[in-house]
Amino acid sequence: MPAHSSSMTTEPLLDLQPETGLGHLRNAARDIVEGLGLLRLALTLGWLDIRLRYRGSLLGPFWLTISTAVMVGSMGVLYATLFHINVRTYLPFLSFSLVLWGWLNMVITDGCEAFSGVAGMIHAVRMPYMVHALRLAIRSFLIFLHSVPVIIAVFLLLDVMPHFTWGACFGWLLLLTDTVAFSLLFGVLGARIRDMAPIAASIMQILFFVTPIIWRPELIYLGRQYMLLDPFYPLIEIVRAPLMGDVVRDTVWLMAVFYSGLLWIISFLLFARMRSRLAYWV
Repeated sequence: MPAHSSSMTTEPLLDLQPETGLGHLRNAARDIVEGLGLLRLALTLGWLDIRLRYRGSLLGPFWLTISTAVMVGSMGVLYATLFHINVRTYLPFLSFSLVLWGWLNMVITDGCEAFSGVAGMIHAVRMPYMVHALRLAIRSFLIFLHSVPVIIAVFLLLDVMPHFTWGACFGWLLLLTDTVAFSLLFGVLGARIRDMAPIAASIMQILFFVTPIIWRPELIYLGRQYMLLDPFYPLIEIVRAPLMGDVVRDTVWLMAVFYSGLLWIISFLLFARMRSRLAYWV
């Protein structure tokens, strides 16, 4: 037997050395980088999830579009009357807020099954865990796009011109990266704590009424600064206010960047700490 063949057979196929020191941080960072390199695979899997979820359905994800349109139409007239707000001003705000909140709510609640929902693939195929987090974030974003026609229809029917700024582009970029961090964070929590999905759904239901989604932030004047304690308000406001032609306060931008950085730090540290155990939990 040639000498080089024995050296090939002794090369380990799987590194089972325990993580020591900062090894778990390096492995987590490598997992994230390799997962980003497989972005096309995550995009394909996310699109496949949508096709499988709505297979056999008459309208597929457009049922969500219809339900959103009905909700915007009914709630818009009702709350505009209760709050004594002009419908032409309130309806674009409500439509965009509801669609945006539905996206974030989907990312967090579905994110609890980012890893546990694909246990078979995790056990069968070696791939970065980041792929599954990207897969869920992409799937949620594609479903979000199905509700965007509702916003466009409202703006067209009311003859309201949306505003586009560079600040809004940066806000969208920040929000998109945050959805990946949410998927990673709640994916780990959902794999470890199986009750995480109903807990997250209950918390999001409370935050729906606390966060200015169905009511405008201008309705609160004296306590407006306390809204910055709600992490969802700055993240939503940096993309919503420019679209409505409003000026985003510097404190809102500052808190949005702060919450995004804090979210990524917590997500990365928790993922690094629990990454080696995910395959056993799911």
